[in-house]
Amino acid sequence: MLVDQIKKRKESAKKNTANIDIPIGKWLKCDGCKEIVYKDDVRSNLNICPNCGHYFRMHIGRRLELIIDEGTYARFDFNIDTTNPLELEDYKKKLNALREKTGLEEAVSAGTGKINGEQVVICVMDSGFLMGSMGIVVGEKITYAIEKAIEMKLPFVMFSVSGGARMQEGIMSLMQMAKTVSALTKLDEAGLLYISVLTDPTYGGVTASFASLGDIIIAEPKAMIGFAGQRVIEQTIGESLPEGFQTAEFLLEHGFIDKIVERRELKDTLSKLIKLNKKEE
Repeated sequence: MLVDQIKKRKESAKKNTANIDIPIGKWLKCDGCKEIVYKDDVRSNLNICPNCGHYFRMHIGRRLELIIDEGTYARFDFNIDTTNPLELEDYKKKLNALREKTGLEEAVSAGTGKINGEQVVICVMDSGFLMGSMGIVVGEKITYAIEKAIEMKLPFVMFSVSGGARMQEGIMSLMQMAKTVSALTKLDEAGLLYISVLTDPTYGGVTASFASLGDIIIAEPKAMIGFAGQRVIEQTIGESLPEGFQTAEFLLEHGFIDKIVERRELKDTLSKLIKLNKKEE
């Protein structure tokens, strides 16, 4: 009968589908073109979509791999742990889960290394750890790195990616804004170069403090940079805002940043800027 034939076709289709081997964790969906892309292709293309050029966010390890000369990175040894000033029940559990998932202790790594042979102190933030939020330990690590740059008389390079201050640590997280700015003031008084690199996204208290104070401010293409989201600002001021007003391109046009640099050119650009600063000295 026709019904029996249809049933057999359905059963046959199910059996064939079950035998298809689809590797888990090998594919990514691009937020730019919405296509599914092979993860290894993205990685080999500097974490950039091979179809549309969309920039994927980067793990600290991958960023250091691309910017710092091989075998030269020496991470500062910190013996500090994240506190729980508001005594939130799930905060410690969330931190432990993130540490296991990302392999990171916190949302920033700090140390020394060479960029095309030029010695620097470098900090790199990671959006995968509580959206790169700035808590007590993040602020302390960045401040310590700045102080080491002064002590070692080296340029300071900061890669920012953050949603802002860490709300789980309340007012203590906001205090990191003043602390990092104070350290940068001392760096400036010492006559040392500070290059700030803004990646997608850089928001909140990070933008309002150390991220915006570089002697030279660089951004990756189409990076979203601001203090608060568009909707919050519009509701506050009661006005509509220009399209794309928080993109790196808009900020470059209006003088808030100095240059937009493609990811593949970042390392060479940083080393050239450091060398030019040395010649001026």
